[in-house]
Amino acid sequence: MKIIISHVNMDYDALASMIAAKKLYPDAQLVISDKQDDRVKRFLNIYRDQFDFVRDVHVEWSKVTTMILVDVASLGRVGKISDDFDVENVNFVVYDHHPEHPNNVKRNDGVVEPVGAAVTLLIEEIKERQLPISEFEATLFGLGLYTDTGNFIYKNTTTRDLQAASYLMDYGMNLEIVQRFSEQTLEPAQQDLLDQLLLNSKTYAIDGLEIIVSTYQLKKFQGGLALLTSKLLEIKGGDAALTVVKMKNHVHVVGRASSDRVSLPPLLKKFGGGGHKHAGSATVKHADQDVVLKDVLNHLDTMLQPAITAKEIMSHPVKTLTPETTIEEAGHLMYRYGHSGYPIVEDGHLVGLITRRDLDKGNHHGLGHAPVKAYMTTNIISIEPETTLEDIQKLIIEHNIGRLPVLQNGEIIGIVTRTNIIEIIHNEIGSIHEGKDSNLTKLHLAKEMEKQLPQEVFTLLNQISETANRMYIPVYLIGGIVRDLLLKKPNDDIDIVVEGDGISFAKGLQEDYGGEVLEHDNFGTATWTHPTGLMIDITSSRLEYYDRPASLPDVELSTLEEDLNRRDFTINAMALRLSHDAFGELIDPFGGQDDLREKKIKILHNISFIEDPTRIFRAIRFEERYQFLMDDQTENLALNSIDKVKELTPNRIIQEMKRLFNEGHPPSVTERLFELNFWQQFGIQSSHQAFSFQTSKVLQKMYHKFTEDALEFIGNDEPSWFTYFLIPFHANSTIQDAEKFALTKDNMNLYQEIVHLNRYNEWDDIKKIGDYHVYLKDHSVEAILFIIANGTIKNRELAVEYLKRRDRLPRYFTGGDLMKLGLKPGPLFSELFLQLEMSQLNGEIMTKEKAEKWIEVFLKRQT
Repeated sequence: MKIIISHVNMDYDALASMIAAKKLYPDAQLVISDKQDDRVKRFLNIYRDQFDFVRDVHVEWSKVTTMILVDVASLGRVGKISDDFDVENVNFVVYDHHPEHPNNVKRNDGVVEPVGAAVTLLIEEIKERQLPISEFEATLFGLGLYTDTGNFIYKNTTTRDLQAASYLMDYGMNLEIVQRFSEQTLEPAQQDLLDQLLLNSKTYAIDGLEIIVSTYQLKKFQGGLALLTSKLLEIKGGDAALTVVKMKNHVHVVGRASSDRVSLPPLLKKFGGGGHKHAGSATVKHADQDVVLKDVLNHLDTMLQPAITAKEIMSHPVKTLTPETTIEEAGHLMYRYGHSGYPIVEDGHLVGLITRRDLDKGNHHGLGHAPVKAYMTTNIISIEPETTLEDIQKLIIEHNIGRLPVLQNGEIIGIVTRTNIIEIIHNEIGSIHEGKDSNLTKLHLAKEMEKQLPQEVFTLLNQISETANRMYIPVYLIGGIVRDLLLKKPNDDIDIVVEGDGISFAKGLQEDYGGEVLEHDNFGTATWTHPTGLMIDITSSRLEYYDRPASLPDVELSTLEEDLNRRDFTINAMALRLSHDAFGELIDPFGGQDDLREKKIKILHNISFIEDPTRIFRAIRFEERYQFLMDDQTENLALNSIDKVKELTPNRIIQEMKRLFNEGHPPSVTERLFELNFWQQFGIQSSHQAFSFQTSKVLQKMYHKFTEDALEFIGNDEPSWFTYFLIPFHANSTIQDAEKFALTKDNMNLYQEIVHLNRYNEWDDIKKIGDYHVYLKDHSVEAILFIIANGTIKNRELAVEYLKRRDRLPRYFTGGDLMKLGLKPGPLFSELFLQLEMSQLNGEIMTKEKAEKWIEVFLKRQT
């Protein structure tokens, strides 16, 4: 016998999940208890005849072989089960979205995953099996979805829930009925209980949070306590509400929360209950109400996450101004560092604040020469290092201010801004605290580091961690290696960033483990060579400032946050803590993980490409390397900034092109540079895009084919990057514009060869292989293949055969041999050898004897 069952006090999600499960298991019996949520009772009063329910007390439990549990995973919450239920021999199928609990059954099948509503899991399976559903079923499933996700605004809501709702709309879900039956109206008895709960409620202030606890006793059971607890929280306006109500012989504990710092399950589990982070309940049977209440109060701290304090989210060290700093200079500094305000400090004490708005007023009145003290705000609201996030939010909202200085013993040690608050609220930089139930849990990659990195590298990072702890210096692994760890791609390029003196830290490593340190004082960096030979670059965290587009940046020391902020793309702006207590903890302030998952290249700042146009080339490199794409905004910014590449020196362009073509797929690189209007900056028409792409492919295929055929004359299995670079210029008939990029001897030789070969127009008249020798005998294979690929030589097969024969051409005679015949060196020598080699290439001379006879005939003609 198969049965489908859910928890007591059945809500819409439980009901919807049962009916959905019936679609999957049509031979199973629906089983309910006598306790349902009041809204479900109203619904069943109208639609009960639509369902084939059996009360739990009427089930022959000894015959149950399969139990399908929905919206619940523990037998303790499913109502009355008789003693003859053989739990050991029952097959359990579970569809649940609650966190795992030790009391859960051991399931044999089903799905337990964290979505907003349990019915979502069943809808997904119905969709996968392509089972039809009626409009009524779609509407009932929608009731479960909408009520358990709070109309999709609860924090446990996922994209899967929204996709499930969309699927239900396709099957006729009636939103009017969903709205009508999901409304929470109070019956008179419930209103009376709510009034008593409000009257008896007490507020407990714990670590910056307000926890409301209320209690009451009823002689009979009253449904809707979950709704009343939500109402209590809404009316009182705290961070969490707990109600402890005795009904008959049992004590019911219900919790609701609105703060991310509250997680109800740890408290409710002590009473045998459970639920979600912000909603749950427990029933303590045959218990004393006062005892339960006392236990609840004694364990309130178990459901609280540690407070996030100003010390943990503030920006530090703080850049400050003196009262005598001019308004003009302050404005320049704000622009340089991207700040919107500055603390004003005199003799170590905070005396005021100046904002961009204050400066605008001063400049408007022509007072750029005036000191900031004339315009600064002196009515300062400050906070302490231990001020909680909740209190900080209240101050910012109450006083409508954008920044709060953090003072300790009268000295400013940091500053908290609206940006810091927004980052925490939206979880863009993760939580300062860890915890299984926290939405702000940090990602730790220590195990991935050990798994992916070579053993000697991982050991070295642990040694760096030990030295960092000894010296009390924050140290981070940064750059491409963090990105590639997340992508599970090899990368042994170790870059260490120190919040402080990088050179001093390098010396500390040398002191602890030996090796050598090479200092770079001008840049505040050092290279430490470990005794094993491993070289580690150690850098002080820094920020960069560009005085003009395409210039090299000015650099100065900064915080890690500012260091990451200067990076090019979100996927490169991540770091790993190497401190001993948080080794491997990921710092991802700009959502780099999400962009890796979505395979996006996303620029950090709107003017990044203007400041450094070479970042456009790096974006293409990452597209090629990882098969990612720039997001729409990044690509638009690249297009809008591409004209700045003309301000780069030829050498900088060459270095980037060399990396691009050597690392990427040259034909697609050529095409991508057209799409981003790079070639167009040098007068090349967009109409040559397809031809240049095709020419690059032809050239590459020829090299690969010759390599496969083991033809030694080819030299390399890939053309040089410069060969690919010349293709668009050649296609545009402006090859001369590429001369300024030929900065090496090899590249200049190739350029000159191609220019020289372009002067010939006789290619179409050539009928024999040897005839090519007149024009090509002194030219390199690379130059010849270039003009073949470009279509300058129409008979590609004949020209390629020429190269093959030229490579195997035997030298039957030397100049010395001719001198022995009485000939003097001169033009005749060159003409003789040219004609002889042409005859050999044409297959007319195959042996030395024939060559001797040919020379005799040739010389007779000359006399």
